[in-house]
Amino acid sequence: MADTRTAIIKACRKLLRPVVRILLRSGLTFPQFSKLAKATYVAVASDEFGIRGRTTNVSRVALLTGLSRRDVRRQRELLQELGTPGADKASNIARVLHGWYTDAQFLDDGEPAVLQLNGERSFDSLYQQYGGGDVPCSTALKELLNSGSVEQLDGGRVRALSRTFVPVRSNPVAVERAGEVLADLGNTVAENLYSDSDLTLFEGRATSRRIPDEQLFEFREFLEAEGQRFLERVDDWLTARENPAHRSDVRLGVGLYQIQVAQDKPDNNDRGPDDEN
Repeated sequence: MADTRTAIIKACRKLLRPVVRILLRSGLTFPQFSKLAKATYVAVASDEFGIRGRTTNVSRVALLTGLSRRDVRRQRELLQELGTPGADKASNIARVLHGWYTDAQFLDDGEPAVLQLNGERSFDSLYQQYGGGDVPCSTALKELLNSGSVEQLDGGRVRALSRTFVPVRSNPVAVERAGEVLADLGNTVAENLYSDSDLTLFEGRATSRRIPDEQLFEFREFLEAEGQRFLERVDDWLTARENPAHRSDVRLGVGLYQIQVAQDKPDNNDRGPDDEN
C-alpha cells in the first residue's frame, strides 16, 4: 500500500506540472486552483463512487475526500448553481470541419465545397447543422479564419483549407481545447488503471533519447504528415459507421500528440514503444 501511495504521489507530480504551467501562464493563482480542486474532488466522488450506481451520499463523499460534511454540502450547492458545463467551443468548431469534409451536401466531387456565408447551402447552414450551441456563427468563422483552417474569398465565400482545427495559442478557445485534450488522455489512462475489464483502451508511446537536434524539425514534418493521414482514416471509419438516428452516451475516437520534452538525466528507456516495455 505504501509503494502504491508513493507511486500515486510521484505520478500526480508529473501530471500536475503541465496543468500548473497552463494555470500560471493564464494568471490563475494557487488559492483559485485550490477551490477548483476541492469542487472537483466533491464532483468526482459524488458522481463516480456511489454504491450500485446511485449518487454518493454526503457522509461517504466526506469520508473519501477528507472534507467535512458541511464543506461537501456547500460544494454541491455551488456545483448545482454552476450547472452542467456547456458544449466545448473548440469541439463545436471541429465538428463543423468534420461535416464540411464528410457530408455529401457540402461536398463537390468529394472535396469540401466553396460556400457562401448565408443561404440554403452555406457556411451558416453548415454551422447550424454541425456547430450550433450558444456561439454565434460569426465567432466560429473568425476562429476558423484565425487558425488557418478556412480562408475567405471574394464575394463573401469561404473555402476549407484543413480538416482539423488547431486554435491560435493562448486564446480562450485554445485553452478550452487544451483542457479537453488533457482530459481525454487522463480519462483513458484512469480507465485502464482501474477498469475491471481485461479489455483496456489503446494507449501507447514510441520515444527515443538519441535523436540529434537537427532531426527535430524532420520528425515534426513526418508526424504531421503521417499523423494527419491516420486521423483522417479514423474520421472516415467513424463517419462510415455513424447512425444519424442514434445518440450515444459514448464519444468514441483517438488522439495523437507529439512528445518533445527536455530531459536532464537519461534512464534505461532509451528508445522503443512504451507499450511493449
